[in-house]
Amino acid sequence: MNKKELIKELERIAVYMEIKGENSFKVSAYRKAAQALEQDERSLSEIGDPAELTGIGKGTAAIIKELRETGKAELLETLKKDIPDGLVPLLKLPGLGGKKLAKLYQELGVTDADSLKIACEEKKVQKLAGFGVKTEEKIIDALEEAGSRPERLPISFMLDAAKKLETELNTITKVKRYARAGSLRRMEETIKDLDYIMSVEDAEAVRKQLTEMELVSEVIADGQSKVSLELHFEYPIQTDFRLVEEKSFATTLHHFTGSKEHNVIMRQLAKAQGEKVSEYGVENQETGELITFDTEEAFYSHFGLHYIPPEARLGRNETEIFQKPYETVLRTDIRGDLHMHTTWSDGAVSVEEMAEEGRKRGYEWMAITDHSKFLQIAHGLNEERVLRQMEEIRRVNEEFDDIELFAGIEMDIRPNAVLDLEDRVLQELDVVIASIHSSFSQTEEEIMKRFEAALTSPYVNIIAHPTGRLIGRRKGYKVNVEKLLKRAAETGTAVELNAIPNRLDLASDWLRKAEEYETMVSINTDAHHPEMLDHMEIGTGIARKALLKKDQIINTRDYKSLASFLQNKRKRAEKLEKN
Repeated sequence: MNKKELIKELERIAVYMEIKGENSFKVSAYRKAAQALEQDERSLSEIGDPAELTGIGKGTAAIIKELRETGKAELLETLKKDIPDGLVPLLKLPGLGGKKLAKLYQELGVTDADSLKIACEEKKVQKLAGFGVKTEEKIIDALEEAGSRPERLPISFMLDAAKKLETELNTITKVKRYARAGSLRRMEETIKDLDYIMSVEDAEAVRKQLTEMELVSEVIADGQSKVSLELHFEYPIQTDFRLVEEKSFATTLHHFTGSKEHNVIMRQLAKAQGEKVSEYGVENQETGELITFDTEEAFYSHFGLHYIPPEARLGRNETEIFQKPYETVLRTDIRGDLHMHTTWSDGAVSVEEMAEEGRKRGYEWMAITDHSKFLQIAHGLNEERVLRQMEEIRRVNEEFDDIELFAGIEMDIRPNAVLDLEDRVLQELDVVIASIHSSFSQTEEEIMKRFEAALTSPYVNIIAHPTGRLIGRRKGYKVNVEKLLKRAAETGTAVELNAIPNRLDLASDWLRKAEEYETMVSINTDAHHPEMLDHMEIGTGIARKALLKKDQIINTRDYKSLASFLQNKRKRAEKLEKN
């Protein structure tokens, strides 16, 4: 358990106690303990006795030790048993915190979404202190929204679902290999359902195992070559499995990966050769011979094309582009990550532990970029703390001879278009990322003024998550992306492809524009805990969708070349100043 996870457990204990109606001082003790850990710059493994931290008493220290050593706390397990299962999910409803939920539970007997809806319909909720008619109406709206599944779900949700499903699929016998298909394989931002292609030795045995998986809530269809299931996650997800012989695997995978538009183009190419494409192979229209392929690479080669990555199969101009060798980026081309957070701000592990994670992934270099002081909720660093952290980064850097650490910062661009840190500190850093985290309702002119302040700074190297969107949850702020891309290219500033699955910011269509303007791109994970570093695979997938080439992505550079790029703006500014 890392520090971030442990803090969440302490906060969960506080909320459960609040719902149960425990003494407010007890509840406060756990919140204060969580805050004390959050504000300490050390990771969990570096903190000795938690009772030595201001704000943590002996009782809460004992719970922290128990969580740290076992990953569980007996107190929390007891609280979970004392509180109805249906109550806690209600915390996800906007405006419902522990205190309000406690009132609903203790005074109205609300135990789940159904009983809350009834209480609202009977106008009982509005009569409680601290609620009112508007709050009651908002709760009804939120319950209705939470109860209905959107037609298409964000890719972040579907990736998590696929990961859980594949844990079960890996236990199924008589399967030679399987692969994702459909929208998920193409890395679309929103996805309706899941598709898998399976090469099987015994279709009947595989079908039986599929229908008996724990995740199955309904068997929609159970045919000889196709099994359709409804799987229960937070939302129900239909999942289709195509069971094929090994010889048809590649063409079936191609067919059901799509897109429809891409498949239409491939059918046209086949027709021009006197052939017909189907999920089973390529049929010669004259002889009836069916040609199958071991790989998708061989399938494309049959039509005189180089392999087209699944993400790029959009039915645009990809078949023209891939008539010649076209080198898109792979995860293995990435030499490092330029955006991540540690316990110095709102990350889960220390600088040294994050460096170790980079080494495990074979990185040549990586940048530590904690938040700056304006983002107080993330315990952002002021000038003095930035300089202290730089010393820590340098110390850790000296310990390793197989990775280079850049000392960096993710610096806020304040609403008044002022950069969050003084130039005297920025000039000491190796890499500066500038980002917007506030005042999303500003006009386009105000937003662009903020970006202009960052772009023209000789110290800002990258603009992070440039639109501020969260897929399916938030549109972001009003930004003229085209103008931003042009100005980034003109000023020698890179733009970020933020690889967090619910961001993917910039989107692939804008990244194609970046390629057009020759704007440099940095694929970053914005990792707040080690597992998030693995989102680099997702980031490179979106780069392939945008057909970005390796030389446009600064993460593919070696240390010396990258360091040179990071220094270019400063050198240019110094040269202009001298002239």
